[in-house]
Amino acid sequence: MFAKVMLFVVLVGAVAAEYAYSSQYIDKYDGHHEPVHHGGYEHGHDEHFDYYTYPKYEFEYEVKDPHTHDYKVQHESRDGDVVKGFYSLHEPDGTVRDVHYHGDKHSGFHADVKHSIHHIIPENHHYHY
Repeated sequence: MFAKVMLFVVLVGAVAAEYAYSSQYIDKYDGHHEPVHHGGYEHGHDEHFDYYTYPKYEFEYEVKDPHTHDYKVQHESRDGDVVKGFYSLHEPDGTVRDVHYHGDKHSGFHADVKHSIHHIIPENHHYHY
């Protein structure tokens, strides 16, 4: 009988438990390296070459943890000199901050920030009528 009760308690606990969730994704472009020439013979130094790879990547991550109330997501991509991204997170005061941003060498960096209010009712709050 004790084993049946324990099995029942374990099953109920497993169904009722909330689990944290986290994920990530990264895609890096490894293109062909191109030599970049830095000056000529200066101050007794020989010519120097660096190798430049076209900057291109994309990544995202997400965290959902109901135990700590940590909720956030971010996505960003870069193609050459153009960076675009988005992130969202839940603030401790219950608001959600959403930020869309982009930047390039011609227009600089720009961000559009919005705050949303979500009413949070604590799980252990009981209403009395």
